[in-house]
Amino acid sequence: MNEQQNSILGTEEDPLYTPTSDEKTMGILSHILSLVCGIIAPLIIFLIKKDESTYVAKHAKESLNFQITMLIIVIILAITIIGILLIWVVGIAALILVIIATIKASEGKFYRYPLNFRLIK
Repeated sequence: MNEQQNSILGTEEDPLYTPTSDEKTMGILSHILSLVCGIIAPLIIFLIKKDESTYVAKHAKESLNFQITMLIIVIILAITIIGILLIWVVGIAALILVIIATIKASEGKFYRYPLNFRLIK
């Protein structure tokens, strides 16, 4: 598979280095805390760790971009009548994707959410 296909499927090549257990923990937290705190947790983790760890910064950016994307989608769906019913579907899909990203972070791998607006680069 080429890089474009990997990106669409939400997978990437393994990192060139093995992240430390602290980096893995922060990568996991950047995804899992977004379920409770929305964009706040990945934003704080990104701002604190962006200069210390590329691994943590990449996971935090990806999680932050995903939370912003989900916020935009939910706002658009809330405005439309049919969208109110679809919000549940989006929520369940988001939960599943966050769980997958958390598992990938715990394995020391990078994960790109599919259909994610890359607003923070």
